[in-house]
Amino acid sequence: MTATLDNDSHLVERLLKSSAKQSYDPDVDIDWSAPAVPGLWFMQPERMSLYGTALWDQLTPEQQIELSKHEIASIASVGLWFEIVLMQLLLKDVYRNDPTSARTHYELTEIADECRHSTMFGRAIGHFGAPAYGPRPAARKIGNVVPNLLRGASAYAATLIGEEPVDRWQRDMMHDDRIQPVVRMVSRIHVVEEARHVSFARDELEKSLQGISKRALKWHQYVVSQAAFVTMRSLVHPDVYKSVGIDPMVGRRAALGNPNYQASIAWMGEKMMPYLAEQGLIPTSGRIRETWHDSFLLPR
Repeated sequence: MTATLDNDSHLVERLLKSSAKQSYDPDVDIDWSAPAVPGLWFMQPERMSLYGTALWDQLTPEQQIELSKHEIASIASVGLWFEIVLMQLLLKDVYRNDPTSARTHYELTEIADECRHSTMFGRAIGHFGAPAYGPRPAARKIGNVVPNLLRGASAYAATLIGEEPVDRWQRDMMHDDRIQPVVRMVSRIHVVEEARHVSFARDELEKSLQGISKRALKWHQYVVSQAAFVTMRSLVHPDVYKSVGIDPMVGRRAALGNPNYQASIAWMGEKMMPYLAEQGLIPTSGRIRETWHDSFLLPR
């Protein structure tokens, strides 16, 4: 037990030191006055929901770039929604725990990070001149009850689902010269700070699964699969397609049936999925595994 406590203390102290050494202030570190650069994308075209479809081929290059602006605005607004839910989970944990412990101090530090990220995403969406699409109404209703529903393994696994796929997408985007400079800087800030959050969530997930009963594990498997489905299906709101004259439901059907988009979602989750499987959260068969397939994070 002492060794475990020592390991916990070592991790959170390292994360606290890293936070103090390398954190950003988006109000200062991003030039919000910089105009968009003509001809540059707002996200990688090959990761967009319609790329490779007949609908995509019908768009002009200018429309394709315009759609990239609206898709990234949708993803950013869903990310903002997710981070607000995550902050509620962390605050509930802080409320229950010792305010003098390093672990609590790190959770408060992570909450502060997420506050800045939410502000950054909100400013970025406004900077793009696109709507804050957010998740669809059904997902919003789920988000209202999630802070009361998730605890322990499912809470930390859901945290990884919200963080790791976006992290991989942004790591690729922040080095891509085709992308708008403001988008690349937003991506860089988020990647650097989210890396600490992922380390903490993985460690907490592993501890919460120690000695867990088969019945409890089954519950967490179910809840986590639902979180994956809702999160990944919410990334691109159907209304983004209106920006280029495509009927929202026509665009959504094309996107969900697009093998390239499905492969992009699976690519985003390539680092996370083997880890969750190792932790026993992805069963090898059955309805829960089918939900993972339907989220596109697990290829068929």
